[in-house]
Amino acid sequence: MKAIVVGAGFGGLALAIRLQSAGVATTIVEARDRPGGRAYHWRREGFTFDAGPTVITDPPCLGDLWALSGQDMAADVELVPVAPFYRLDWPDGSRFDYSNDEPALRAEIARFNPADVAGYERFLDYAKGVYREGYVKLGSAAFLDMASMLRAAPALMRHRAWRSVYSVVSSHVKDGRLRQALSFHSLLVGGNPMTTSAIYAPIHMIEKQGGLWWARGGTNALVAGLVRLFERLGGTLRLGDPVTAIETRGDRATGVTTRSGWRADADAVACNGDLMHSYRDLLAGHRRGPKASRRLARKRWSPSLFVVHFGVKGAYPDIAHHNILFGPRYRGLLDDIYRKGVVPGDFSLYLHHPSATDAGMAPAGHACFYALAPVAHLGKTQADWDGAFGQRFADAILAEVERRVLPGLRANLVTRFHYTPRDFGRDLSAHLGSAFSLEPLLRQSAWFRAHNRDDAISNLYFVGAGTHPGAGIPGVVGSAKATAALMLERI
Repeated sequence: MKAIVVGAGFGGLALAIRLQSAGVATTIVEARDRPGGRAYHWRREGFTFDAGPTVITDPPCLGDLWALSGQDMAADVELVPVAPFYRLDWPDGSRFDYSNDEPALRAEIARFNPADVAGYERFLDYAKGVYREGYVKLGSAAFLDMASMLRAAPALMRHRAWRSVYSVVSSHVKDGRLRQALSFHSLLVGGNPMTTSAIYAPIHMIEKQGGLWWARGGTNALVAGLVRLFERLGGTLRLGDPVTAIETRGDRATGVTTRSGWRADADAVACNGDLMHSYRDLLAGHRRGPKASRRLARKRWSPSLFVVHFGVKGAYPDIAHHNILFGPRYRGLLDDIYRKGVVPGDFSLYLHHPSATDAGMAPAGHACFYALAPVAHLGKTQADWDGAFGQRFADAILAEVERRVLPGLRANLVTRFHYTPRDFGRDLSAHLGSAFSLEPLLRQSAWFRAHNRDDAISNLYFVGAGTHPGAGIPGVVGSAKATAALMLERI
């Protein structure tokens, strides 16, 4: 059997490794000059800048990929624990170190509101239940029909999955800052805490159970390790040659054609690229393409991101690896991004400081950062991201970081550049410049999300953030496990 995987993101690499480990001759065809998809990277003036994702959780889901062939992930990737997981910072000067050190975490909660320690315990019990039902049991299961959704329904009903993450958290803790601290995680997979289903509450437990990790050398080093494993197994990686069409005969995929004119036949094709691009553009010659793309156009898509990468002189040991700088608004800011399409004048930022854990990410005596602001996707706002507005927005983000946590930032800048919603669209063919594919709502989860195997083209498969269970490294690696099982059962 021969398989082709379109796209070398985490999902595509994980799927290809599973197939190759099972003896399926697999070729990955990647549009960009480097593998990784959203986990791209740049090297400038001695700094290494990862595009993301930067939060590595559930290492066993990655280690399993090596174990399939009796190998050890440690031979290719060095994972380093990150502590605290996140440092949360509010405009009033209050700070909260978030970790899985339970005594320390409870002390942090008590410092904000002693009565909320008991509420946290109740939230923890709730999150454990959803973790068992939603992640352990269903995180790598394929939902191909309504029957599979109905089988999962009792557990979803039992945990009141129709409620939002924020409403569940708020039912247990009262301090407004703690409500933010326990609900922001859904933003890491593109979800609005106010509307994202509580079935995404397990993100808290995934971190708690397995810790939060960093790959020495950057997320790009984890990608490189996956590629080495895939190629040792005999797989083929083709870079810098975008697929332009998935070829079909009747209701079967027969192979792919690329921009260079290269083509290859396959017994099965799997897409790790953007869902809309895959259906609308790559399947334009099959009736399935236009039909599926019209349906996708009616769905709600996750927001985009505006990211400022910068390298500075000096070391900053007091700034944690992962920082959340909450702004003066929470619900209102989320409304601007998800509902109104307003580019806000205030910010909530994720500040990434990899050289806090890994000095090799920057030249000696320097530090590496990026500051990320969630912004509305291109279907909601048409800001001049490529022009003067984008430059002003980047300047304002740097000014906010300087004001809040990094005095003298702009005077010590060595290099900087920014990445916008337009870049997500250009580089990743991301529909509307969305950074996380479909928004993680209950009505866009499990069976309601894109299926791991297409409903009409019997040997066309999907993997990645648009399929169940969703975005984030554990999510897309779980989707690869589900998709591989479907493909291998047909060998």
